[in-house]
Amino acid sequence: MQAIFREYDIRGVYPKELNEKSVKLIGYLLGKAFLQKNALNVAIGYDAREHSPTLRDYLISGLNFAGCKVFDMGLVPTPVNYFANFTPQKTQDGKEVKIDASIMITGSHNPKEYNGFKITLKKEPFFGEQIYAIGKEFEKKQDLTIPTNTQKEEIFTKKDYIAFLINEFKHLKGFEKKIVLDCGNGVGGVVLEDIFQALDIPYKGLYCEIDGTFPNHHPDPSVEANLKDLKDALQKDGELGFAYDGDCDRVAVLTKKHNIKGDELALILAKPMQNPIVIGEVKCSQIMYDELEKMGATPIMYKTGHSNIKTKMKELNAHLACEVSGHIFFNDRYFGYDDAIYATLRVLELVKDGINLDKELEALPKLFSTDELKVKTSEEAKFSIIEEIKMMIEQESPFEIEKIITIDGLRVHFKNGWALVRASNTTPILVTRFEAKSKEDLQNYQAFINKLIKKAQAKLA
Repeated sequence: MQAIFREYDIRGVYPKELNEKSVKLIGYLLGKAFLQKNALNVAIGYDAREHSPTLRDYLISGLNFAGCKVFDMGLVPTPVNYFANFTPQKTQDGKEVKIDASIMITGSHNPKEYNGFKITLKKEPFFGEQIYAIGKEFEKKQDLTIPTNTQKEEIFTKKDYIAFLINEFKHLKGFEKKIVLDCGNGVGGVVLEDIFQALDIPYKGLYCEIDGTFPNHHPDPSVEANLKDLKDALQKDGELGFAYDGDCDRVAVLTKKHNIKGDELALILAKPMQNPIVIGEVKCSQIMYDELEKMGATPIMYKTGHSNIKTKMKELNAHLACEVSGHIFFNDRYFGYDDAIYATLRVLELVKDGINLDKELEALPKLFSTDELKVKTSEEAKFSIIEEIKMMIEQESPFEIEKIITIDGLRVHFKNGWALVRASNTTPILVTRFEAKSKEDLQNYQAFINKLIKKAQAKLA
């Protein structure tokens, strides 16, 4: 069970790991942790998965047993859940409440049997050692009996969020380009359609109906195969497409010609900003960092993971941040968290202002790169493999190494490109990515790193 307590969230399979006993106890332990920080008012939202409302009731029982006051926003995207932390919430009787912490029940982009909890406390991510501490307490409290108590107050966060974005982007009314939205049967459809209709933006919706079994395609827009229907719709009668993950905190932006990655998108979004601070992760292209510097921005490379990035963003008061996978974080005119719906509207704003996305991409330097590549390993071995490679790499490299960045795994910069190998914080895999000036360099760097991985695995076997 300790494996469900992860770096950025709590995540497991229903009902094997997430069930009445475990989720009630998680709710209780989270409630106690919140109350230690004087966080009494806790807001809960849940995603499209069929078991999410059931987990909601278990979680509320645990929070009530701890002594928290629970507010339920119902079926919402993850960004709506975050929004509750930054804005006063209205209850059914019209009174305003300040939310101290929130829990989003979501399996994100994972298969339908998965679910989990993304947690915010005092407007900051609850992650890392905070989650691991809950895991340790979880083992000690297995004999605790928690009664069912689903008492809660309803709040109207979704309605307020929709009204906020409609007001913020009222200048987009009558946007003329042909838009296609692929919600992947995830929770994005409960917000996106209302906003587009209110702004009088014509769109074609794919799979905007809520269905937590995800019958049409897996709700992960970072996987090319999941974008097939969106690409087909764009080619038939569309100019700009957006695809979302299951809880709508990640976006893929497509034109007829390009699938725009998160780092490319951040570079374009930063252009109208005055000398912005922009945070990227270790998987981001070197093009992004170099081009940001050329335009007077301050690029910062940091660890992968939405919780890490949000924390760093607040520390530096950065304007914008991104992950290659499509998490886009705005502190410029917004609250500093990842929101695929808000990112969609900021992209439309740029296009309306005359930015040609295809021309922006085609003007960038040409490099060869791989997607994120995954190497299966074990939870026990993954970090040890990185340490082994760290000890071997400089001595065994047939290429001149210019620098090694160690903020998250190893990002090794060679003369003509770079290679990344890092341990995933959420799954038993190593993540690699490569970028180079030529295909030959790309293949050589990839072969070298793969050779080191195999050697380290053999040494630890």
